[in-house]
Amino acid sequence: MKLFIQVPCLNEEGSLPAVLSSIPDRIDGIDEIVILVIDDGSTDRTVEVAHEHGVTHVLRHTRTMGLARSFRDGVDYALARGADIVVNTDGDNQYPQDRIGDLVQPILAGRADIVIADRQTRTIAEFSPFKKTMQRFGSFVVNRAASTSLPDAASGFRAYSRAALLRLNVVTQFSYCMETIIQAGNKRLRIASLPVVTNPKTRESRLFTSVFHHMAKSASAIIRSYLMFKPYVIFASLGVFFGVLAAIPFVRFLILWASHGDTAGNVQSLIFGSIMAVAALLSLALGVISDLQRTNRVLLEEQLERIKEIQYRR
Repeated sequence: MKLFIQVPCLNEEGSLPAVLSSIPDRIDGIDEIVILVIDDGSTDRTVEVAHEHGVTHVLRHTRTMGLARSFRDGVDYALARGADIVVNTDGDNQYPQDRIGDLVQPILAGRADIVIADRQTRTIAEFSPFKKTMQRFGSFVVNRAASTSLPDAASGFRAYSRAALLRLNVVTQFSYCMETIIQAGNKRLRIASLPVVTNPKTRESRLFTSVFHHMAKSASAIIRSYLMFKPYVIFASLGVFFGVLAAIPFVRFLILWASHGDTAGNVQSLIFGSIMAVAALLSLALGVISDLQRTNRVLLEEQLERIKEIQYRR
């Protein structure tokens, strides 16, 4: 079994040595451990530090491409070199790399395709009460969209099996965390959770400028991913909503006409109801079209999975 541990970095020369030194040299069930540092356009000595600590696999971006692209490029690099399992940690030393052995055990035992560390955010002192609440709410929304029950959906400390990576396709530009969970849940991949205790905070996040920025980006990724797999739920809900709004003024008009016989001054009910009826029909049409596109996407992803199997054949 070949394990790739990828460490995405952006100006991490200060914390990278601690990350690399805490990665275990030996793990039960693993024959070979390879460390891959992904430099996302760093302007400091991140790459030099990686080489000084014996890292021979370094993937460099000439400019900052973002966490999602770093993850995707790292996965491509690892699969092309025969990785059976890929673990993603972070260059800021947030995650306890000494737990990597525990993180991969469910995959080695065949109990899971993906293992996600639970940071137990309610116990992290650096997180404000508002951020802890938003983390729980975000995990709740993702779990509803993916039909999972993960306590920490935003955690980036994860292990993926080769089979899972062949089936997942990262398309977002912000963060892969939410998107891969929703994809994995809807593709019926087995996802396990492992409680961990994070390391003390070393710096502010470079992925987002504020909690609200993170919420907006995460919401966008969740909605986009959900629409990819269950568009009929969104458009059926909109169709029912507009249909009810259309029915209310129509029923009101009929009641007034039946009881008084005079509908003067109530024509606006028919106009409003007609507009809402058109909106309901449009939602229905969009739902049919999006569901057909979903079917086409499933067929394309099956082809892409076969192409990956050929491309990354060992």
